[in-house]
Amino acid sequence: MYSADIGFPFCPMAVPWACERIAHGWKTNLENGMKKRMVAVFALACCTVMLAGGRPPLEKPNIVLLFVDDLGWNNLGFRNPDLFETPNIDQLAKDGIDFQQCYVAGPVCSPSRATLLTGKHPARLKMVRHVRTDTKKGVQLIYDDQGRPSHHILPTDPAQFPSKNRVDLEHVSYARALKKQGYYNLFLGKWHIGEKGFYPVDHGFDRQIGTTDHGAPKNYYPDYFKDTDILDEKDAGKYLTDRLTDELVGFIHDWDEPQPLMVSMWYYNVHSPNIGRKDLLPHFENRAGLREEPKRVQFAAQVMAMDESVGRVRAALKEKGMDKNTVILFTSDQGSLYEWAPYRGGKRIDTLCEGGARVPFIVSWPGVAKAGGRNNSIVQTTDIFPTLVELTGGNPSNYDDLDGVSLVSTIKNNSTLKRAEPIYGYRAYEDLYASVREGDWKLLGYRDGRTSLYNLKNDRVEQDDLAMKHPEKVRELVEKLRAWEVEMGVEAYSGFKK
Repeated sequence: MYSADIGFPFCPMAVPWACERIAHGWKTNLENGMKKRMVAVFALACCTVMLAGGRPPLEKPNIVLLFVDDLGWNNLGFRNPDLFETPNIDQLAKDGIDFQQCYVAGPVCSPSRATLLTGKHPARLKMVRHVRTDTKKGVQLIYDDQGRPSHHILPTDPAQFPSKNRVDLEHVSYARALKKQGYYNLFLGKWHIGEKGFYPVDHGFDRQIGTTDHGAPKNYYPDYFKDTDILDEKDAGKYLTDRLTDELVGFIHDWDEPQPLMVSMWYYNVHSPNIGRKDLLPHFENRAGLREEPKRVQFAAQVMAMDESVGRVRAALKEKGMDKNTVILFTSDQGSLYEWAPYRGGKRIDTLCEGGARVPFIVSWPGVAKAGGRNNSIVQTTDIFPTLVELTGGNPSNYDDLDGVSLVSTIKNNSTLKRAEPIYGYRAYEDLYASVREGDWKLLGYRDGRTSLYNLKNDRVEQDDLAMKHPEKVRELVEKLRAWEVEMGVEAYSGFKK
């Protein structure tokens, strides 16, 4: 439709402009007579029609972040169907974008959580091991001026790095960042990055459910934890993952607030103790590759219980009518307790190798992200904080010392992210402490100055060490590692001192 009096083609995209001009039109009516008055009435009528019958203004999406404990990249049914059953996560991957090369900045439970929360690398946060507030096996505690164990030193760590026992409140969490964008923040499950006083509610979450000081439950059946009866007061005998999912499904069912919702479901599963849900064990007891080691049977049942939880959460969103405007992000804190072919490493051995540091990362964004997309960009969990900020309307550059980049454009276009810098892995348990990934190359660095070099395009199982064949590439990546350590403030613990 076109109006010669207004002077532009009238279409939905023009509605905001026309509505803005109406006020000016009424003023000119008095000056220019009936013709201008009729034009303004016409524009107002068209605005009313278009706003009533056209597409409503876009709302900020709800967000559900599903963060699993100790789930390796290939511990999923669609990647490893002979061993695992995960129909709900498989469907999530079909509905969204499946990132093939996502890495954890610090493949350890506490550092990984700290990075997810703040967008800062564990090395920058000085949290390079899991939280320890005990003195077992010679662990040394360092206390703050209030008598709280703020750091610990591990006797077996070659660097004797004093690792933080909490994320201090000076660091901005994604909950605080999203609260500025009008979000309500709900947290459920495992925390393990600070005791009381540094809990989710202290970091900006509006409500927390199932949070304890523990890094793992005592049992996945009641009593779940050694020294607290949290979640045990009802539904006796229920599996822990189901109990937490009940809480989340009930919350979604009762959600009637006008503001957008951010849910953080940080699962205790599939962390040890390896106790699968009893009714799921028969699915896996006779499978080659599992039956030889009963704990792997339990692990596979744990994975399936977590997958059922994902399905229940998605079903609750759909029933509530929230599914079309909810972004779901699914990832893990590190690789599995076990090695799974073909990758080398896991949670406790060669942890900076692909089996320990590479994790699932799936993003479903209805109407925005291409369904069934596979993305080979090199991404890291440091990228999630700036991504959350941008997709909710904020500006990541407003936050200091973020060590990742926003993936919003990458997700929208399913494009290849071109990183300006390598990504770094870091931890402080044993001699192997750092990794550098740049393009197809991956360097492993040891405290004693040794290096290993792999070309992951040709050798994803990290068996062919090319360090002797490509000394120039080793020198290049070591120099970048040294410079990065200075930036992080951890150069005193480097294995590559000049």
